[in-house]
Amino acid sequence: MSLDPKFKVSEFPSHISSEFLKEIYNLNQEHTPEVGSLSSIEYLQELIKLSSNNFYISFKNKIIGFMICFREGSEYKSKNYKFFTKNKSKFLYIDRIAVKSDYRRNGIGRSLYALISSIAIDKEIPLCCEVNIQPLNQISIDFHENLGFCRVGEFAFDDHAVAYFIKEHS
Repeated sequence: MSLDPKFKVSEFPSHISSEFLKEIYNLNQEHTPEVGSLSSIEYLQELIKLSSNNFYISFKNKIIGFMICFREGSEYKSKNYKFFTKNKSKFLYIDRIAVKSDYRRNGIGRSLYALISSIAIDKEIPLCCEVNIQPLNQISIDFHENLGFCRVGEFAFDDHAVAYFIKEHS
């Protein structure tokens, strides 16, 4: 399934405007707990500075989805990211992905994953992520398993629990 050409996939701009940050931040916050809540727009800006690969999807000049990813060696403090730093010397970590509810089931998530997978394949490194298991996000678990991700661990936080997934590309 290819992405409908009415949707445009782009890398985050090199100079990020405050409007762009606000749109990404609001989209992130609309999709908690599926993605982790961000404490502020400034924290989002810091995440973007530490990250390696970031894409967004637009429709009629409005952001309708995004993906933020990290390579190994980042100063990112996330416990989920650190799980992979302890287990892999090289990797590409999908930290967060969100698609506006009205635009789901259009292949947007699958297209973003195909894009980031092509980068992981090119670099011959595994693609890593986590998915909530408490509260249960079965749709995301099924999505990742259908794409060939394997569960490699779990961690229970005070307010939620996650399963860790890896897709090998070496």
